[in-house]
Amino acid sequence: MIIVSACLAGINCRYDGKNNKTAGVCRLVSLGKALPICPEQLGGLPTPRAPSEISNGRVVDKNGNDITHAFQRGAKQALKISLMAGCKKAILKSRSPSCGFGMVYDGSFQKKLVPGKGVFAALLENAGVYIITEENLKEGFLNEII
Repeated sequence: MIIVSACLAGINCRYDGKNNKTAGVCRLVSLGKALPICPEQLGGLPTPRAPSEISNGRVVDKNGNDITHAFQRGAKQALKISLMAGCKKAILKSRSPSCGFGMVYDGSFQKKLVPGKGVFAALLENAGVYIITEENLKEGFLNEII
């Protein structure tokens, strides 16, 4: 079983109520090989919601509200579900304050990227889960899972 960002599986859970449907991820889910999860929803955040970014180690929304606690709560719940399902690999949404891995937005809401990890991605990495983003998804990776 592999954990995937729910938005990549076509679930409308993004901040704007839309999704980031990715064919390969949808295929894994349809085959029963992947478990879609949205840490932000698990943390109690609504959909839609104000966009958020990581700034100085905190997650803030575009209105200036510190929503770090919701992100941490959701990430912990998502990690618990991932480990219970035996997930050793993850395909996460790039640049997200929850799921971003490698690069995330800098908190200025100007689409500026900086090295970093989303709250959920950091927990998964610490738990030893192998992480890639949809931007790094290669057909060979999918074939290895299937």
